[in-house]
Amino acid sequence: MTNKFGNFSLVPVIAAGALLSACSTFQSQPAAPEPAPAVVSTVTEAPPVVTAKMAAARQQLSQMVALQDRLYRVAGPLLINNADLCRNQARNLLGFTAKNKYSYSGEFVDAAQAVLNYGDRLEVASVLAGSGAARVGLRKGDVLVAADGKLLPVGTNAETEAAAVLGPLVSANKVLTLTIARGGSNQQLRVPVTRACAFKIDIGNSDNINAYSDGQRVMITRGMVNFAQSDDAIAYVLAKDIAHNVLGHAATTKQAYTIGSIIDNLVAVRPDLSMLIGTAGVKPMPQELDAAADNLSLYMVARAGYNVDGARVFWQRLATQYPATVLNGYTANHPAVAYRLSTIDKTVAAIRNKRSAKQPLVP
Repeated sequence: MTNKFGNFSLVPVIAAGALLSACSTFQSQPAAPEPAPAVVSTVTEAPPVVTAKMAAARQQLSQMVALQDRLYRVAGPLLINNADLCRNQARNLLGFTAKNKYSYSGEFVDAAQAVLNYGDRLEVASVLAGSGAARVGLRKGDVLVAADGKLLPVGTNAETEAAAVLGPLVSANKVLTLTIARGGSNQQLRVPVTRACAFKIDIGNSDNINAYSDGQRVMITRGMVNFAQSDDAIAYVLAKDIAHNVLGHAATTKQAYTIGSIIDNLVAVRPDLSMLIGTAGVKPMPQELDAAADNLSLYMVARAGYNVDGARVFWQRLATQYPATVLNGYTANHPAVAYRLSTIDKTVAAIRNKRSAKQPLVP
């Protein structure tokens, strides 16, 4: 469970739709001997006024949800199939996220209701591919009613309160009995908890071509997703920053706070892009650490079922189109391109050899 969207946080502003009603009028006829006819009053309810700001919010939310869904789908096999490589960062997870209309604020309250049909109750927002939740058929849009017989909260603080209920249950049990509402009726699903790398995956609301990891989270910007295009390429980027987290590089380079601040900013719907002026305080990753993350990430990519053969071409294309001179681009933060490509070549060859010899794919 998370209490951000995609997780991008939303700016608090109140938006309200207007209800308009029309009143009918009538004329009496006092001279007539007959009683005046009964007055028939009609009241019509106009649809809520959708302002330009609200329409833009609906479009933006729709686009960001689509990007986050794709990122979550690509990340699923990476997080689940590499739990044993994540050292101390593997946890039992539910394998889905849930939200309600109170997960959003401002004009995005309207957008959440209009685009996502969210109400007071928590609904499944996304299901991690390959998770126990996915295997038993939990779907996006399922309404959460209860867990192991405990009613789940609704309303303003539902996400936080539900996390307090679900957290201990997930830690203590291998299977969670989840009551959901679907199609007008309740049903129960026995959801196996999922062992996975417990890193939060975020979409960054920015067009710069970059990705960030602060030890606990991985963020890929909208610009990077659009540049990567294919699921394999997105997996290369996700796995690289997952590997940086596993190897503790944010702490080693003493950049966890700086990068964490960038992630906090870019998950906002309206981030402060002035924070990305210059280098944004990010120091270039030392080549030995970068190469170590490349090595581990390629094993993760292979174990997740993605094609490692395209990794060199992707990273070379990125470095060529967005060289280190492009500030706040990926290569500026990871400038040792030649050194990295040499490591990538060696790792891909090693993975091929291990596959041929039917050896475990471990670094």
